[in-house]
Amino acid sequence: MTTEISTSINIKEPRWDQGTFMGRAKHFFTVTDPRNVLLTNEQLENAHKVISDYRQGVMSPGLTEDELWRAKYIFDSAFHPDTGEKMILIGRMSAQVPMNMTITGCMMTFYKTTPAVVLWQWINQSFNAIVNYTNRSGDAPLSVNQLGTAYVSATTGAVATALGLNALTKHISPLVGRLVPFAAVAAANCINIPLMRQRELKHGIPITDENDNRLGESTTAAKQAISQVVVSRILMASPGMAIPPFLMNTLEKKAFLKKFPWMSAPIQVVLVGFCLVFATPLCCALFPQKSSMSVSRLEPELQEKIRVSHPGVERVYFNKGL
Repeated sequence: MTTEISTSINIKEPRWDQGTFMGRAKHFFTVTDPRNVLLTNEQLENAHKVISDYRQGVMSPGLTEDELWRAKYIFDSAFHPDTGEKMILIGRMSAQVPMNMTITGCMMTFYKTTPAVVLWQWINQSFNAIVNYTNRSGDAPLSVNQLGTAYVSATTGAVATALGLNALTKHISPLVGRLVPFAAVAAANCINIPLMRQRELKHGIPITDENDNRLGESTTAAKQAISQVVVSRILMASPGMAIPPFLMNTLEKKAFLKKFPWMSAPIQVVLVGFCLVFATPLCCALFPQKSSMSVSRLEPELQEKIRVSHPGVERVYFNKGL
């Protein structure tokens, strides 16, 4: 006989304690699980129904707690936390490992010629633009002009950085040249993420009290959220773009790759993928998804508004995005 589960499980929050790095790591290992990309629309809609019903106090017959949490993580992997809309498949965090391992592996293999640099940096920034837009914080849409500006600026910045550094490293060690794509990606992240989320910097992101009561929009919170995401993304790319170059520099001197040079790209993709499987969730876990700050750090007018309408609130909370 199946025991009926409690109706008081807080599925708005992750299953594990988000106040600890280990709890956040467990959460993001589940959220970024690449197998979620293979879920069918039927499975996603079923998870959506289970979660929606549970929030209204309705439970599917025979539903267990583990099944509820599984449905919650399927739901979280595909639906935006603020807008509730189904996210673009390649923009979901579960697509990060398969997409990034392919793009990064190719960026680091084909980095010596200008056409190859332009092509792969363009592909990477196109993918990044989709990810940054899909995982933005807040529920206000960007205009087509804003999206276009962010996309063109980030792509131009990445290509210019890569070509500039390639020119500087032509007479230096090949190993240094292999690290050029990482420098370009780091520079592009500093451009792409703030530009893709420029509306948040201009108008603010929703902030709430600990009970999820909306208190207003804050640009100060947006700055903290975006800076945390930029740091996470650069560190996320670091292992996959810093470790394989050292290994490939050694492997390409061996007889095997001299005999089969076409194997260089597949080997590099696999090495990057191995690094990303761990780096993606661990770097997402560096900062809490539901970030917070003291009311005293907010804009003066917002501080005043909160003190008048909610005098007991000392700390506000917001979704930092990913």
